[in-house]
Amino acid sequence: MSSLVTAIPTGITAFTATNLDDLVILTLLFSQVNATFRRRHIVIGQYLGFSALLIASLSGFFGGLLLPPHWIGLLGLVPIAIGLNRLFNPDNDASEEDQEETQPSTMSALASFLSPQAYSVAAITVANGSDNIGIYVPLFANSELASLLIILGVFLSLVGVWCYVTYKLTCQPAIADVLTRYGNTLVPYVLIALGVFIVLDSSALSPLALAASSLCLMGLVILNGRSEEVAKN
Repeated sequence: MSSLVTAIPTGITAFTATNLDDLVILTLLFSQVNATFRRRHIVIGQYLGFSALLIASLSGFFGGLLLPPHWIGLLGLVPIAIGLNRLFNPDNDASEEDQEETQPSTMSALASFLSPQAYSVAAITVANGSDNIGIYVPLFANSELASLLIILGVFLSLVGVWCYVTYKLTCQPAIADVLTRYGNTLVPYVLIALGVFIVLDSSALSPLALAASSLCLMGLVILNGRSEEVAKN
């Protein structure tokens, strides 16, 4: 019984300790909401990504690691690619918004669930979660089934709380004004910095290999942007 009583504070503490950085990322994401990037994409993507982290961490409960932490660290290339795309192809995002405004605004839940926007958020969540797995695996390994279920319930509930709190932050006039003025400019650099930190912190790549990979991604992003411009013309 005592383990069940301690499961809730344990879950709250573990989630808060491993997801404080997500408050910044989610706040920035909510500040970028527009015609093509909706709030539901962020919430669905956050739940998808966090669920993937929990599934990977459950290997500790079942007695074995599903994925080495440095493999998860390679997903840090995803926010780098997204940041580079926003940095070098900002016009593509604007044109997508214009096209979306001419279409019906309603979207089915299935379409939102399968949207690339939601998967982009999920990829960022997973890429930023190597430290989560490092903490969750031993936590789950030392938990009984009943305690594990309670901790999982606490985690999933707090994902919703995190999304709600960060969305409300963007609704504050002072914060919203700053994010409106500087959000679009800052987001690409924040995503790139996040990806670099994830890759280096997990030792997934050496600094030289990361620099080479980033240059390759930059070249692909620029080529993709040019090909889209040619297709439009």
